[in-house]
Amino acid sequence: MKNILQNALTRKILYILLGIVIFILLLDNLIMPWFVSSPETTVPQVVGLQVSEAINTLEADGFEPLVSDTSYGLQVPVGAVFFQKPEAGAVVKEGRTVYLFVSGGMKTIQVPELKGKSILDAKFALERLGLKLGRVERIPSSQPEDMIFDQQYAEGTKLKQGDVVGVTISAGRGGGSIIVPDLIGKSLTEARKILADSSLIIGKINYQPSATLLPNTILDQYPSSGNTLNPGDAVDLFATKPADINIPNEEND
Repeated sequence: MKNILQNALTRKILYILLGIVIFILLLDNLIMPWFVSSPETTVPQVVGLQVSEAINTLEADGFEPLVSDTSYGLQVPVGAVFFQKPEAGAVVKEGRTVYLFVSGGMKTIQVPELKGKSILDAKFALERLGLKLGRVERIPSSQPEDMIFDQQYAEGTKLKQGDVVGVTISAGRGGGSIIVPDLIGKSLTEARKILADSSLIIGKINYQPSATLLPNTILDQYPSSGNTLNPGDAVDLFATKPADINIPNEEND
């Protein structure tokens, strides 16, 4: 027996077993009796209350309120509790944690720039954001045929998820003969050469800061690729600039 106790591994196992026995005795004789005998209370109704009011109500009754989640897109006022767990009326131990689920209101979405796009491109762009394409009005104009040149809401306008955005497309002015090339991702120098090769020119250049792309990288164009123009027509560009440099927008004649 003495040799067994001198073995370090054996002693370690015995200590672990002794600890388990002590824990079981404490659990059975102290912890469980205290838990079983602790007073119970009823969970109050806080659904429909503003979260601050719900927290005050629960704390006053001795509960521990905890905001578990905030959900958007609900027909519930912003900041109101729409679900609680445990539910109202449940009989629980005093000091119990009550989880609150709070409404963030209807999620707002910024309208993207649709000018220069085709109807199909605009539809996909809107649906990716949770918006829908609304009424499409087709009127004669000097813009390329089937190109969007006006939209119901300006870029950046905040709408609710599921709202519709109407657009106006061009019925054309007699049909261009030159297909607008895809310039997105090209440098400004490359874009200028590609347009010149197609008998087109650069129109207005809108600069936008970027911390990841090289300066003078084309982000977007108007009209978009695939539309048709006449020789000498202009294509407006959106290009990057260093985030810390202020470059005025340019307009080429």
